[in-house]
Amino acid sequence: MASDAVIRELTAAVQRSPEAVELRLHLVDLLIQQGSVTEALTHCSAALAQDASNAAALNLLQRCTAALATGSAPEAPAVRPNAEFNWSAAEEEVSDIIGPAFVDGAAETVDGEGAADFDVVRRSDVTLADVAGMEAVKQRLEVSLLGPIRNPELMRAYKVNARGGLLMYGPPGCGKTYLARAVAGELGANFYAVGIADVLQHWLGDSERALARIFDTARRNAPCVLFFDEVDALGQRRAALSNSSGLRVVVNALLAELDTATSSNDGVYVLAATNMPWDVDPALRRPGRFDRMIFVGLPDTEARAAIVRMNLRDRPVERIDPASVAKRTDGFSGADIAHVCDTATQLAMAASLRAGEVRPVRMSDVDAALLQIRPSAGPWFDTARNVVEFANGDGTYDELANYLRRKKMR
Repeated sequence: MASDAVIRELTAAVQRSPEAVELRLHLVDLLIQQGSVTEALTHCSAALAQDASNAAALNLLQRCTAALATGSAPEAPAVRPNAEFNWSAAEEEVSDIIGPAFVDGAAETVDGEGAADFDVVRRSDVTLADVAGMEAVKQRLEVSLLGPIRNPELMRAYKVNARGGLLMYGPPGCGKTYLARAVAGELGANFYAVGIADVLQHWLGDSERALARIFDTARRNAPCVLFFDEVDALGQRRAALSNSSGLRVVVNALLAELDTATSSNDGVYVLAATNMPWDVDPALRRPGRFDRMIFVGLPDTEARAAIVRMNLRDRPVERIDPASVAKRTDGFSGADIAHVCDTATQLAMAASLRAGEVRPVRMSDVDAALLQIRPSAGPWFDTARNVVEFANGDGTYDELANYLRRKKMR
């Protein structure tokens, strides 16, 4: 039996790489052997959500079911002649009900991410056409970034270049990272996503060297969209960092790389996302750095319906009405809607385990999930209202103010 330490390490690895199905299934096997069947069942559900026909995952789910029924963790035999579940028949049953999955028959939305591509720099095959709704945001991206870059002769005629970066801000879970990937796809450029852990290091000087390596990698792979997520954590206001000289140096290093005198950032398009733009150092928003800001608000009706489709597209569903769900989720972020879909799927799976037969996710499951889940963006908008009211003297947040006015959030 695996030790607790091994299981902890595997759990941490799965959290870091949730798309690694085989690693997750190995963890499920060890959890079943340990007797942690409920936890194993959760991971098994996540694996089947990614690959509903995975034979190993189906076999492990059978073992979980048997363990729950008997109160013990069974061994992993190759064949279980006395199994309570006939999974071959169950798979055929699932395939029969996938056909009429969505009642309105619209096309599915595909995110286009290659699961086998583990390079930090990769081509993006997502474009703005794959982003449902959000027309105002797309138009801003076209005018402020994509249009000039697509017309280099026009830039030459006006003697301007594509220097500077673009900062997307808004409530969490609303698709800022997906939009950055779409921008890379529109430009036919590589996409390099950078998180906090890629920059911030333990030892003095390592963070600055990591930042320099990141920009060097982007320059070597130009044209490249270099995307910084949660940039407020890397570029915090230096006035608030009086007791953290290390972070002040990181901010200075980021400023130097964005507006460098020793290297050329030609072909490197720097995008960043933040939930808290008011915490970003003002020097990062001066010309030549993140000199353009775009507000990314909550998904509109069309986008919400597409998010429902995307999150249920590989699961056994029956007569789900995405348009109806979209109408009932006004005020929900994209992450909230994904949580509704996951919860509905878990409810259907629990019912299948109780009944001993597979049944699809139905609107009744979605209804039950909606009773449990509330929009999560409220606290963000509370802060945003205060910023618009008391800290918008220079007009930085006029776009946010107009959004709040249209949504009657002020």
